[in-house]
Amino acid sequence: MQATLSNAPARAMGFLLFIAGMGGLLYGIDVGIIAGALPYLESTASVAWKLSAQQLGFIVAAVLLGSVLSSLFAGALADLVGRRAAMVLAGALFTASIPLIALADGYLALMLGRLLQGISGGLIGVVVPLYLAECLHARHRGRGAALFQLLLTIGLVAAALIGLFQAREVETATAAAQNLEAAARAGAVFAAKDHAWRSIFWMCLAPGLVFTLGGLLLSESPRWLARKGRIVQARAALLRTRPAAEADAELHEIEQALSPAAADGGTADGDRLLSRRYVLPFLLACLVLALTQATGINSILAYVVTILNQAGLPGATANMADVALKVLNAVLTVVAVALVDRKGRKFLMMLGTGGIVVALVVAGLLFRSVEGEQRDVSAMLQARAHGDGLELRLDPETLRALGATPADSTAMQLSIAYSYGPFTNVQSRRSDDPALPLLRVAREDTVQADSVIGAFFRRLHLNPFADPAEAVGAPLRIEQAHLSAVPPASHGWLVALAICLFVASFAVGPGVCVWLALSELMPNRIRSNGMSVALLINQFVSTVIAAVFLPTVGQYGYATLFFYGAGCALLYFLTAAFLLPETKGKTLEEIEAHFSRQRKAA
Repeated sequence: MQATLSNAPARAMGFLLFIAGMGGLLYGIDVGIIAGALPYLESTASVAWKLSAQQLGFIVAAVLLGSVLSSLFAGALADLVGRRAAMVLAGALFTASIPLIALADGYLALMLGRLLQGISGGLIGVVVPLYLAECLHARHRGRGAALFQLLLTIGLVAAALIGLFQAREVETATAAAQNLEAAARAGAVFAAKDHAWRSIFWMCLAPGLVFTLGGLLLSESPRWLARKGRIVQARAALLRTRPAAEADAELHEIEQALSPAAADGGTADGDRLLSRRYVLPFLLACLVLALTQATGINSILAYVVTILNQAGLPGATANMADVALKVLNAVLTVVAVALVDRKGRKFLMMLGTGGIVVALVVAGLLFRSVEGEQRDVSAMLQARAHGDGLELRLDPETLRALGATPADSTAMQLSIAYSYGPFTNVQSRRSDDPALPLLRVAREDTVQADSVIGAFFRRLHLNPFADPAEAVGAPLRIEQAHLSAVPPASHGWLVALAICLFVASFAVGPGVCVWLALSELMPNRIRSNGMSVALLINQFVSTVIAAVFLPTVGQYGYATLFFYGAGCALLYFLTAAFLLPETKGKTLEEIEAHFSRQRKAA
């Protein structure tokens, strides 16, 4: 009987870590699932639903936008209903988003499903690290937060494997359709790709159900219970994962940390995010979270299959490289889990951000080497335009008309950026695409009808959106059009290696440590709201990068984005080296005391 009692905290700890880790898995799926689905969405939905590059970018960014929206209220919600209830709500929203996306028959339903998925991800990103930080002992907190990141990377691996499986299915269907007539072949390939992206989302339903149902069996955060004055329940929650002596000692620390708020009635100026006692750790956490996304990690993971395709890796090979990247991410996260409580957060952050700088500079140089060989064919395409529209297939006849004389085995790619007044779009085609789809440029596919939001802001003379009225009579203008040979596979593998270094460095450093920074740097009395604001900044930066990724690539190339990320990573390295304190082995209350002493010294 005694052995059973002594094993109870270990079992409770294991279950807590498993369910909280499942939150990381869902977060990883949120970020990673679009990478495998995007090429098929681009080939099918963009044709059937007339989606522009900007709309495709919004579909990718919708998850991040949803995270921004939920970050606005995640902390307040966690304070109101408790950490456990907020986690269950996040799981339910993720589960509901899957059928909405997979059964979508138009842009709006797809966007709503992705937004719902993002709202779930935003809640998970705030509440799960918050829950872990408040439930785990100081000696386990580093590994607990690292486990969240580990399951996040496993979620990325799972998403990549699903994408690879569907890529193989599409290749099989494409090979089987080779002997059909052109129209029948194009229809068969279209159907296979449409089925692929829908199946990718359906396969993500089970983890959402596990997280939602498992969350119902967790205990509430002891620190949340203590803040609500439920001391007996707080002690009981601590006893589920600690011996009695440790639980009583930690409960005493919690009560001491909360006593100033109690003395002030819980509403004094000391509880404001930007009050003098909290401003340093709060702003530091916000800076770390913003720089994490400024490296471009989420966008690179979301677009990695497309990036590798453009770098020279074909079809399923790019999906296989995507899987390898995600597996590497998971393996290096395991290494970081083992090191984070031994080497410390500061060392790993410096090591990781230094590696990110090197990786992004190399990737940028590789793309610059091939982007410099592109031929400008914008004048030729402008001359081919008729009636404010343009249609062409990248067949041998068109290639010869554009002045290309490639060898029979050399595939060519065309990227075109064009506009009708303030409305812009980017399209690309490759001559080795089995379906050889039509590139169609038309006003009705580019100029989107005015939205309710756009019309509202225009009445206020703020005009943040393009005005359809300005595009009614605007002529088609080919802004840029570049024709080039598809880079060789060797170039694609070099880019893949550079991205491997980027992902490995991120996994060892920011990937694990950012969640610790988010939860450890925030003082107890502002932790939930402070984490919400910091994650809001994090997701805002990520959303902006994802939304402008495709249009920016179409206008300026991949090299520009990689060099931008390298600059942000250099700033991140300097922040880790000179501003970030070491928090290894310290309780949350000790970390708060460190910043209080620093403020008094200043």
